[in-house]
Amino acid sequence: MPDPNGFLRYDRRVPARRPVPVRISDWREVYPAATDDLVREQATRCMDCGIPFCHDGCPLGNRIPDWNDLVRTGNWSHAIESLHATNNFPEFTGRLCPAPCEAACVLGISGGQPVTIKQVEVEIVNRAVDLDLIRPQVVAKPSGKRIAVVGSGPAGLAAAQQLARAGHAVTVYERDDKIGGLLRYGIPDFKLEKEHIDRRLEQLTAEGVGFVTGVNVGVDITAEQLRAEYDAVLLACGALQGRDTPATPGRALRGVHQAMEHLVAANRVVNGLEESTPIDAAGKHVVIIGGGDTGADCLGVAHRQGAVGVHQLDLYPVPPGSRDENRDPWPTWPWILRDYPAHEEGGERVFAVAVQEFVDDGTGQVRAVRVAEVSVTKQDGQRIMTVKPGSERELPADLVLLAIGFEGTEEQPLLDQLGVARNRRGAIDATADWQTSTDGVFVAGDMHRGASLIVWAIAEGRAAAAAIHTYLDGPGTLPAPVTASAQPLTAAR
Repeated sequence: MPDPNGFLRYDRRVPARRPVPVRISDWREVYPAATDDLVREQATRCMDCGIPFCHDGCPLGNRIPDWNDLVRTGNWSHAIESLHATNNFPEFTGRLCPAPCEAACVLGISGGQPVTIKQVEVEIVNRAVDLDLIRPQVVAKPSGKRIAVVGSGPAGLAAAQQLARAGHAVTVYERDDKIGGLLRYGIPDFKLEKEHIDRRLEQLTAEGVGFVTGVNVGVDITAEQLRAEYDAVLLACGALQGRDTPATPGRALRGVHQAMEHLVAANRVVNGLEESTPIDAAGKHVVIIGGGDTGADCLGVAHRQGAVGVHQLDLYPVPPGSRDENRDPWPTWPWILRDYPAHEEGGERVFAVAVQEFVDDGTGQVRAVRVAEVSVTKQDGQRIMTVKPGSERELPADLVLLAIGFEGTEEQPLLDQLGVARNRRGAIDATADWQTSTDGVFVAGDMHRGASLIVWAIAEGRAAAAAIHTYLDGPGTLPAPVTASAQPLTAAR
């Protein structure tokens, strides 16, 4: 049984990040591997509580107390089995997920320090790689059914693996030149080195999943052709339509870009696919608009490219340092100040401001951003922003990156060809069995949910795969961790 006193004997600890001067000189991951002693110590803090709310915090339903105790006793082989039972790609989630499971950890009640669930998770898969415990699971008897998966992000890959292991022939279509979606080109290497993607692709290929790159479905191949060749189609194209600010004066100036344009171009250079990037922060004053994950990714990239200064702007005031139980009671996801590794590398965060104008240098190039202090309230579900008179000032800016969120999946010919429409959020609605309004066409991940967490993408991919398996009259059932209408834990208001 678990150590009932582990959380009393050990404080929460995570491995020290690589030193800032070292890590900003390369693109390697920020966190080094943890020692066995540290990981087992932290796993020992898990209480194996009677009602593990971490299960509900994680949409995958990860068996967190189970694999924590297996790590505590050094049983890495069974730990990876337990982890893989609910999560196809723990090396992705362990590096990229903000860990809603930790926010729901019982040790976090009343300001306590939760278990380092995310760190334990990634170290389990690290040890599994070192011990050669991740092997292909090849099905013995093919079903004779064929499925096309459009999009190769975490939702599409999770669904493809589940369906291939059920005996179906799966082909994944990707319009980029390499498989991985935002994992490949949207996430910087200092958060996820691409060898982790390539290792999983080798496993999926050995399990029978086919991959087709450089094909824009709906353009290079029509929906009619796809429907004729496959028994079912899963749409997992993500939510890549970046939110813009076209009404802001100066938006059309040179040097003002969507954040993903910057991140994708930088990733292609880092991975040797391009010699240079057209959006380089080297020697420039950079302003990043948006205080979330994407903005922090841009911040880390700007540091490594050699920016002379960076301001990261946030519309909202500085969040509290700890959970406000009146606003976000445990075990819900709290609104708190989150410091990403990129923030300790430099730059300045500016809160409660909004851009009033992108300032022209006289040649059509941005030279500054004029901002003003604001307060934000909500009325009838609408955001009301009030500018503080006399608070305007300029920040120097040779490069401006818009990291203000996403407006759903992109408009594309494929949707019209399939007779599928975006809803008011820019996403694609799904019925209870994960089908769109067109029979035999399913949807999962950010394309269905809107821009969300990687754990939700994998969970939806697994659930949609289960629905497709049933639709094709496959024997038995596949795991379905979430329903099409599932939402994160929230408190009733």
